[in-house]
Amino acid sequence: MGVNDFVFIFIFTLFVLGFSCIEPVCGNAEVRALMEIKSALDPESKKLSSWTSDGDPCSGSFLGVICNEHHKVTNITLTDKGLTGKLSPAIAELKCLSGLFLHYNSLTGEIPKELGNLTELNDLYLNVNNLSGIIPPELGNMESLQVLDLSCNQLTGSIPTEIGFLRKLSVLELQHNRLTGEIPVKLGIPGTLKKLYLGFNQLSGPIPSKLAAAPQLEVLEVQNNTLSGVVPPALRRLNEKFNCESNPGLCGTGFTSLRVCTAWDHVNVNQVGSDVPNNNGDPIDVPGAAHISPLPCNQIHCSRSSKFPQAIIVASVITVTLTLVVAVVFGIFRRRRLKQRVGNTSDASDDRLSTDQAKEMYKRSPSPLLTVEYSNRWDPMTPEKSCNSMFNDFLNGFKFNLEEVESATQHFTEINLLGRSNFSAVYKGILKDGSMVAVKSISVTSCKSEETEFMEGLSLLTSLKHENLVKLRGFCCSKGRGECFLIYDFASKGNLSQYLDVEVNSNHVLDWSKRVSIIKGIAKGLGYLHSTEADKPSMIHRNISVEKVLLDQQFTPLILDCGLLKLLADDVVYSALKVSAALGYMAPEYITTGRFTEKSDVYAFGVIILQVLSGKGLLDCSMRLAAESCNFENFIDPNIKDTFPISEATMLTKLAVSCTVEDPDSRPSMVLVNEELNRCSGG
Repeated sequence: MGVNDFVFIFIFTLFVLGFSCIEPVCGNAEVRALMEIKSALDPESKKLSSWTSDGDPCSGSFLGVICNEHHKVTNITLTDKGLTGKLSPAIAELKCLSGLFLHYNSLTGEIPKELGNLTELNDLYLNVNNLSGIIPPELGNMESLQVLDLSCNQLTGSIPTEIGFLRKLSVLELQHNRLTGEIPVKLGIPGTLKKLYLGFNQLSGPIPSKLAAAPQLEVLEVQNNTLSGVVPPALRRLNEKFNCESNPGLCGTGFTSLRVCTAWDHVNVNQVGSDVPNNNGDPIDVPGAAHISPLPCNQIHCSRSSKFPQAIIVASVITVTLTLVVAVVFGIFRRRRLKQRVGNTSDASDDRLSTDQAKEMYKRSPSPLLTVEYSNRWDPMTPEKSCNSMFNDFLNGFKFNLEEVESATQHFTEINLLGRSNFSAVYKGILKDGSMVAVKSISVTSCKSEETEFMEGLSLLTSLKHENLVKLRGFCCSKGRGECFLIYDFASKGNLSQYLDVEVNSNHVLDWSKRVSIIKGIAKGLGYLHSTEADKPSMIHRNISVEKVLLDQQFTPLILDCGLLKLLADDVVYSALKVSAALGYMAPEYITTGRFTEKSDVYAFGVIILQVLSGKGLLDCSMRLAAESCNFENFIDPNIKDTFPISEATMLTKLAVSCTVEDPDSRPSMVLVNEELNRCSGG
């Protein structure tokens, strides 16, 4: 056989191998896997009837299935679909799967160990089901996993040490199971863990000091277990986000919910080699403790040369006994008070929630993390308020739960952070239906303290509907996190300020028609706000600027934060307005009277026209003088040179000048502004 024959065979082999991986064959392999998954999840084929063996999972016809541009299945979302089957090991055949969302169902059986082969999986949500058995150690092989939620099931056994090998894991939720054993020391070693929920299990032993020292740890909940020992002082930094209630064996200094440690606690801690804190949180040397060692197997009694006299031992036993009695009495009193707050959410004979009880609580609560451990503090969606007839209509249609918000934003990862202000942060997110959103997070400390006012403001926000206003998809208020989230449609082209002060030939240079269209759209949006159409009260934006104008894929302008100031505390509003004034948007009359009118918005709109025409973020006196004299050479953005109609430029410039005159009565209303703009053909 000659060299040419070898070359031919080699090329033919490559061709066959390549042909075996073209989309139809790969697609068929994924279809077979999906059909096995369907057979196990939905044995009677009542819920997943759209999954068919001759169908295309990437066509949009398979319920809850999303593919990437390479025709590979990347996401399966079957939340709350009434599924009653099991999770098939065939799920491991979907190699490109990055999100698996099967929570709020009634799945049974064990978690298949084959899940560990999904090395591309970022999010695994199997919470609020009836899964049993152990947590497979193989899950420690999922090197891309960021969120693992197995809460509210019937899982048993210990937490696998291998979970600590997940280098990207930021959220681990295992609460409301039947887990035993100690908390693995390795959980805190990767340093990426931000939130750890282990409450309502049967875990024992100490809280590992390495976990407490995890640099990014923000939340640790271990309540209602049988943990014991000295709580690491490093956890004091978490404040209220460290929950360790109903663990009588725990003690520590500087924690309001913990008893003060005794010498007996320190002795026991030293026997297992843990650090012992003093009142300042630093390690101390307990007299004699360092010399204590386990007794030999054949030694029954302590020798008389013990470092602790018998009297001290007796005194220590009495002290511990009294402490435990006080702790039990306090625990009984606290539990009774707790049950008075939560009514029938927990069984009177057991302080742990069953899976069914937890599922009902999750569905009732505005946040799936709102369980009985939270005190009755700020929460505008408490039952007595949500029953108010004023809000019944919009609550159900706009309400998100915290899990949806956290999942959409990948638990508020910095990668998705779009911007931050003094009172809020905005994150990019993707909902389970694949749509992109922007999530604005606002701290409770920045919101109105009177919940009725807050709810009225929220009601106003949900009533605003116009093509030039950013669409509010919904909201979520979590008293556990102390935050309220507003979920808006995502504007892919960013805000208008990004298109100012740009270099020549930049991709961000707007042509004339886009500038005119943007000005018209903003005017229409403000006109809608000032009007009383659609049974909506007339309202003033008060903080309109180029930063508050977003652009969608077609460069349609969308006004942001309409009505937002109705939710914020007075000092936060004042702080936001100071920023607006510094940027030149504040009408002169506000400086002297402290009052806003519709003409205040008109003034800010005039400033925006000048910015859009000039392409400048900040306007100086010379530029304003050039505008007043229609000296376009020194005013209109040089990036568009002579590509604009002089007549339109003149009309828009004069309109901007009339909107920014000092006397508010001399400014046109937005009705007149829109009438004038309708004569402009551009855009």
